[in-house]
Amino acid sequence: METRANHVWVGVVTLALIAGVALMVVWIARLSHPVQNHYDIFFRQSVDGVARGSAVTFSGVPVGQVGQIALWEQDPSFVRVRINIDHKVPILIGTTASLQGSFTGVTTIQLSGAVKGAAPITLPGPGGVPVIPTKRSGLGELLSSAPVLLDRLTELAERLTTLVSDKNQKAVGDILANTDKLTANLAAASPDVKATVGELRTTIQQANTTLASFERLSNTANTAISDNKDGLVRQLHDTLKSANAAASSLQGMMDDARPAVRRLNDQTLPSAETAIRDLQSTTHALRDLSDQLKDRGVGTLIGGPQLPDYKP
Repeated sequence: METRANHVWVGVVTLALIAGVALMVVWIARLSHPVQNHYDIFFRQSVDGVARGSAVTFSGVPVGQVGQIALWEQDPSFVRVRINIDHKVPILIGTTASLQGSFTGVTTIQLSGAVKGAAPITLPGPGGVPVIPTKRSGLGELLSSAPVLLDRLTELAERLTTLVSDKNQKAVGDILANTDKLTANLAAASPDVKATVGELRTTIQQANTTLASFERLSNTANTAISDNKDGLVRQLHDTLKSANAAASSLQGMMDDARPAVRRLNDQTLPSAETAIRDLQSTTHALRDLSDQLKDRGVGTLIGGPQLPDYKP
């Protein structure tokens, strides 16, 4: 009985020691792994170089690591990356995530853009944890556009190869030869060019002299036209004034002659018309009398008309 009791006490002590060691291990693990917050980041670009355990930095300071990375089931064009961040790091509204790649192939997730006084990002996203928005980094943009850049460089190289072909090289050689020939001809024609330049200078001087003469003539004509005393404008003004006075006088004469004209239309012209008609009647009568005198003689005026002789 006493031996059995000793075994029970040994078992109890052993279990207590094991529990104490387990608690110590958990406590030490907590000390080495502080409390972390989880966030999702949805990248719509290649995340080549990112893997579980990749570093997460905030403005260059390590603050956590990548916990999960997978295609988003609802839209495979997005890559969902879940990161674990120390709970002491302020992830505020305005914070963005970008890929910080390098030519060595190592890619980290860079957080930036926290605004002092902003509220923390706490609204759960599709994965049940808050979502940090993304932005493209300069190097990430360059790496993502590298294939297009390589295609354009290849096309440029092909065009340069076509440009420096044998045919084009011959054409360039002919152009250089013609340029040398043109330079030699210009050197030979240099005296003639100097003479031509001298003649051109003389012509320009004569043109300047002519222009000055024309300017003086223009000033004289302007003075002759614009002079307030003897200018053409003054003379034209006087002429128009005289013409206006003459027109006024003529208008007065027409006003004075208007009653006489009216009297001529109402009285004189009708009387003259009657007299003309009487004169026409008298003229017809005299013409008839003259005709009778020619045909029948003077007896027409003395007696009546003679009867013709009766012949049985």
